[in-house]
Amino acid sequence: MIATQAKLVYQLNKYYNERCQARKAAIAKTIREVCKVVSDVLKEVEVQEPRFISSLSEIDARYEGMEVIAPNEFEVVLYLNQMGVFNFVDDGSLPGCAVLKLSDGRKRSMSLWVEFITASGYLSARKIRSRFQTLVAQAVDKCSYRDVVKMVADTSEVKLRIRERYVVQITPAFKCTGIWPRSAAQWPMPHIPWPGPNRVAEVKAEGFNLLSKECYSLTGKQSSAESDAWVLQFGEAENRLLMSGCRKKCLSILKTLRDRHLELPGQPLHNYHMKTLLLYECEKHPRETDWDESCLGDRLNGILLQLISCLQCRRCPHYFLPNLDLFQGRPHSALETAAKQTWRLAREILTNAKSLDKL
Repeated sequence: MIATQAKLVYQLNKYYNERCQARKAAIAKTIREVCKVVSDVLKEVEVQEPRFISSLSEIDARYEGMEVIAPNEFEVVLYLNQMGVFNFVDDGSLPGCAVLKLSDGRKRSMSLWVEFITASGYLSARKIRSRFQTLVAQAVDKCSYRDVVKMVADTSEVKLRIRERYVVQITPAFKCTGIWPRSAAQWPMPHIPWPGPNRVAEVKAEGFNLLSKECYSLTGKQSSAESDAWVLQFGEAENRLLMSGCRKKCLSILKTLRDRHLELPGQPLHNYHMKTLLLYECEKHPRETDWDESCLGDRLNGILLQLISCLQCRRCPHYFLPNLDLFQGRPHSALETAAKQTWRLAREILTNAKSLDKL
């Protein structure tokens, strides 16, 4: 048994050093190319409208605010200034979302975003996005990369297609630090020792983002409350939780397997599903020794089996917001196909570690 485990860990490390590192290098190259174009477009936007300042910056060869959705699909978060005069209201009526309401009607004219405030005092995510979309469309026509970049039509999101190969969504957002959403108040579960009080305090201080984008749980329910609402996102908090042991290596392997074998019609699985299930696996195995290099095979198998279970039940709860189902709106047939394909993948890795050479 131990020999089999050791063999699997050896093969996984080989897979990581060959396949995962090659994927990372290819994506890093793409990001550099994509960010040149996006930065140029955002510079043009800023000339027209100084309230939309590009927050895309390179730090230690990594771009802050750039999220990899898939090898040819990215999201850039554009942080907006001055949320100050608004209260964050999170009553759970819109799963995964919250609203920003004027703290005092008399402060309306003091807001930097005055023309995007609704009659009832909400800062409308949709109105800001709509204005931003117009500005980006104008910037695309003026920027120096206009021959290789164009807007993606038929969506309320701000999406660019670059060189006919890559899609980049640019999402206006507010950073919220020092507060924690009520809808995530159940975290951490009192009976689960991971991640421990110090890390919890760090994560909560890190806070979360409010994004202006269409919400998972609301597609099809186009109410005015929905279009004004902002989507909660916990990217930085999640990354902080995955910093120690072999967690990041495990995620890298999961992402590579997904990109190579689970990129399926109907797009049932994204890398974010992998990250979510990894966080749940951390709760199931709370001791740091459970995330030692020698346990990599066990952790990976555990996550793949949990993924099959979620796909079969057609439900994958968000880690911090369990009322939000990350499979919402995905076609059932696509989830079924993904379950079968994940099972084939897991069985192959479990029964024959050397199969990783071909995966």
